[in-house]
Amino acid sequence: MPDRGGGPTGPRVRVGRPSRRARTLLMTLGVLAVLAMLFVMFAGFWTDWLWYRSLHYSSVFSTTLKTKIGLFFVFGVLMATAVGINIWLAHRLRPPLSAMSMEQQSLDRYRMGIAPFKKWVLLAVTALVGLIAGASAAGQWRIWLLWVNGVPFGQKDPQFHKDVAFYAFDLPWYRFLLSFGFAATVLSLIAAALVHYLYGGLRVTSPGARATAAATGHLSVLLGVFVALKAVAYWLDRYGLAVKSSDFKATGNWTGLRYVDANAYLPAKTILFCIAAICALLFFATLWRRTWQLPVIGFGLMVLSAILIGGLYPAIVQKFQVQPNEQAKEAPYIQKNIEATREAYGIDDSKVADYSGKNDSDSGGDKLRKDANSAASYRLMDPSVISPTFQQLQQERKYYQFPSTLDVDRYKGADGKEQDTVVGVRELNLSGIPKRNWINDHFTYTHGYGMVAAKGSTPDPNADPAGSPDFTESGLPTKGSSGGGVGTYRQQVYYGEKTDQYSIVGGPQKELDYEKNGERTTSYRGKSGVSLSNPVNRAAYAVAFGEPQILYSGAIGDGSRILYNRTPKERVEKVAPWLTIDGDAYPAVVHGRIKWIVDAYTTTNGYPYASRTTLGDSTADSLSDGDRSVVAQQNKVNYIRNSVKATVDAYDGTVKLYEWDSKDPVLKTWEKAFPGTVEPKEKISGDLMEHLRYPQDLFKVQRELLTRYHVTDPTQFYSGSDAWQVPEDPTHKDGNAVPPYYLSMQMPDQKGQTFSLTTTFTPNGRPNLGAFMSIDADANSKDYGTIRLLKVTSNVPGPQQVQSELNGDPEVAEFVRNLRGTDSDIEYGNLLTVPLDNGFLYIEPVYARGGSANYPLLKKVGVSYGKETVFKDTLGEALDAVFGESSEQQPPGDGGREKPPSSTNPTVKDALKDAQDAYQDAQDALQKEPQDWEAYGRAQEDLKDALDRAAKAQDKSGDKQGQKQNQPQSQSAGGGSDKKGG
Repeated sequence: MPDRGGGPTGPRVRVGRPSRRARTLLMTLGVLAVLAMLFVMFAGFWTDWLWYRSLHYSSVFSTTLKTKIGLFFVFGVLMATAVGINIWLAHRLRPPLSAMSMEQQSLDRYRMGIAPFKKWVLLAVTALVGLIAGASAAGQWRIWLLWVNGVPFGQKDPQFHKDVAFYAFDLPWYRFLLSFGFAATVLSLIAAALVHYLYGGLRVTSPGARATAAATGHLSVLLGVFVALKAVAYWLDRYGLAVKSSDFKATGNWTGLRYVDANAYLPAKTILFCIAAICALLFFATLWRRTWQLPVIGFGLMVLSAILIGGLYPAIVQKFQVQPNEQAKEAPYIQKNIEATREAYGIDDSKVADYSGKNDSDSGGDKLRKDANSAASYRLMDPSVISPTFQQLQQERKYYQFPSTLDVDRYKGADGKEQDTVVGVRELNLSGIPKRNWINDHFTYTHGYGMVAAKGSTPDPNADPAGSPDFTESGLPTKGSSGGGVGTYRQQVYYGEKTDQYSIVGGPQKELDYEKNGERTTSYRGKSGVSLSNPVNRAAYAVAFGEPQILYSGAIGDGSRILYNRTPKERVEKVAPWLTIDGDAYPAVVHGRIKWIVDAYTTTNGYPYASRTTLGDSTADSLSDGDRSVVAQQNKVNYIRNSVKATVDAYDGTVKLYEWDSKDPVLKTWEKAFPGTVEPKEKISGDLMEHLRYPQDLFKVQRELLTRYHVTDPTQFYSGSDAWQVPEDPTHKDGNAVPPYYLSMQMPDQKGQTFSLTTTFTPNGRPNLGAFMSIDADANSKDYGTIRLLKVTSNVPGPQQVQSELNGDPEVAEFVRNLRGTDSDIEYGNLLTVPLDNGFLYIEPVYARGGSANYPLLKKVGVSYGKETVFKDTLGEALDAVFGESSEQQPPGDGGREKPPSSTNPTVKDALKDAQDAYQDAQDALQKEPQDWEAYGRAQEDLKDALDRAAKAQDKSGDKQGQKQNQPQSQSAGGGSDKKGG
């Protein structure tokens, strides 16, 4: 034992080199680590390639990859070459080390330490800057493809008269090249200065000259290049003014030139360009003069000019020329901004009309009641409310689910007429699986089943409980899994909005399928996904998904395929990464398959003079959530077109991109970059066309712009006196904007109902109605995309005011009180606004939730027109009450009753007289204030009794006239339910 009080007494143990065995083991481990890293990189690349190939979009993957690799190598090599040459040149121009100063003596040890490794240091430095520059350049692949494939817009900006393509496609690439040039010059300058200092070309503390002539010339040239690039930057900044964003108190966000830009900044940039060009020549002249005196003076003058000409002078112009008469000075530039913004967002062809908002005609309640029948197909089923009802009544299994907000589409009813329909897909819900494990999550429970549709305008008149949706069997097999209508459509849903996990299908492990009268197993027969029969593929996916069981699980065998990237928006975004995806993909049955329809946009932020908007902010409303948010929602754009309609097959995941806006130059540019990925518009089938609609997110962007840009007069625009705002959703308490509503309706200049997307505006800071906006959303319509604006000229209540009036109605208060007595609560549906005979008709369904049925059921309907607000069991009753029930015969579905006909039989005549008296009593009861519903009920019973007596009498006498009499049935305006079904 060593003496712990002194040093060790035993023999010293000498540490030598590791044994050959240890070295071999270390080398083996190192090689394995490198191979593992390489395989991880390979797995990501390989799985991506396999996924794109499975969808037949391998050209997108290869084009993107080749572009990124090309940019990486070109700009990486350029950066490495620039820095490397300047390091080598600085070393070559080093002075001979003669009399060593103290400064040089302190640096000598660094020179000696670097000397044996100079080449390796040079390679390491150049490789590092090359890798960084190459990676940065690879991220600019979109800008490169736009520049090299750009097509002209055919429109020129009003200031420089250049095609819009210059700003959208060319200018971003020129700016990237400029920034790369600055980076290369600055890095070269820093590296050269360090080498010159290290080898004595530059001195900091030594007496005498601080730089050798060679170092002076070298660094001067680099500084000259920097200043020359600055001159180019000044020149490009001139054009950048056309797309520059700034704050303007009159409009908020502003893009383009204003008076101070055109009359101060623009000439200043031109002058600074000339000064910078001269200053760069002075720096280059040091190759002959070997002095920095003139370049330094020139550089100082350039900096001073930038401060005075580029900063102080514009401020003086703004203060003393613009502000005293800003409205007149800015008017021409506001006009340019208005025209460019309206063109860039597709709102320049809006049809604007003044609209009273108040019915001041002499037409009575009869005409209004009749017009109300044809004004719209009033959608009482709110897709944002009744999802829990779908879940309760159509879920069928706990492992299925519906989205929180359903969709609105159009299907033909039993009568062959098209009707607004609320639809949802029964998707897989893993949280409802009885037993969670890897096999169940990824092999057994793999898909949803079926699409469910309900009539939008009426509840089910025979439902128990009353107020349930009328799940239609016409057009869709929604009652059960194989009911009438399109009974042959493929109902398995392997791709959906909620399907975000991977599944492995088609192998020895069977999948659980759905059947109405029990459960059965199935095996996927589609061609989507990637085969796992290959062990290399299995290993790659095991690494990519971090799941080693994929490599060795016995549940995977011949025929096994892995499905992933399964949401419609995700699939479209990956196959077309140059598109911005709408937040709401919606399902439709097309040619016997469930297809997800996805709207996609081409955008740019380089449209001159057009104001920018942030997509996420413009498209947010009270229904926005993670599933309904626009992809790339933080993007700022000032040009947008719905140029592509995409579909995703819910069974095999096939993605189809269809050209929609064939005139869009941005789409044409991307089609040149990725040829063959977008199919021509003519390939859209008629069946698919019936379900295409105007997209919500584009509509929301346009309505946000129209709050200001409905004004085309620059003076009025500047004052902001006619600015609007999108009102808050009165049925939600979150303060977010009211969502737009799909609704079949008729605008004043239209002859019939058209499937439309609608919204309301209120004047800025005020609650009354300012305007109503409708856009033709039917893709088959010749007026598709036509924006109609009704500017309200009277003081008309806005949505919040109408909601307040409804909430204050005594019948509502009693209804709420009764509901809470049954442990239920009230839930308001969409507040629909419909123009009607110079006024506005408001319709709002009201649901009860709780009690025995803990899901929303339609119980009441609120209707407001003019000063009248009513709250009734059915829409028909509410319309009757708000307009006054007519004594004339009304069309079917209007809630009215016929006058009893006459007869020659004395008994029949007496009975008909009693019926006439009872009918008049009913009308008198309705005319009272308040309306006497008890007397109305007694009169209806007397009417029924009188008509029954008349019918019996005519049966006995054979009276022909009596045979024509019928007892009418009161119906809702939508032609749907009686009071029980309301």
